[in-house]
Amino acid sequence: MIPVLSIRQPWAWLIVNGHKDIENRTWPTKFKGRFLVHAGKTPPDWTDDDYEFCEKEYGVVVPRQGLPLGGLVGEAQLIACVDKSPSSPWFQGPYGFMLRDQKALPFVPMRGQRGFFNVAADALPQEYRP
Repeated sequence: MIPVLSIRQPWAWLIVNGHKDIENRTWPTKFKGRFLVHAGKTPPDWTDDDYEFCEKEYGVVVPRQGLPLGGLVGEAQLIACVDKSPSSPWFQGPYGFMLRDQKALPFVPMRGQRGFFNVAADALPQEYRP
């Protein structure tokens, strides 16, 4: 079984493309290791100001259209769960899942769930398997 975490767009895109090194959550986790990133099915609710802020503040141009929804989009390593992070401008708290080795992978449609959920490795394309 492989752990998966649903993340709303465009946050999922920012993570798997290596821009965002922390995923903010209201709950802590003891989990550490590789997990698959699932893009939630809810369309982004960002305004033009949000996209412009991301470009100005973080130097990242986020696609305004065409982000995949409702499926797997990549992977990352969760290395720690923190309640503060002076080293990352992405930390908003109250908890942050510190990430590394983020990688975009081909889109695979899949229903998401809340929190971490598991998917059988043999149900996934080869590039998603360990």
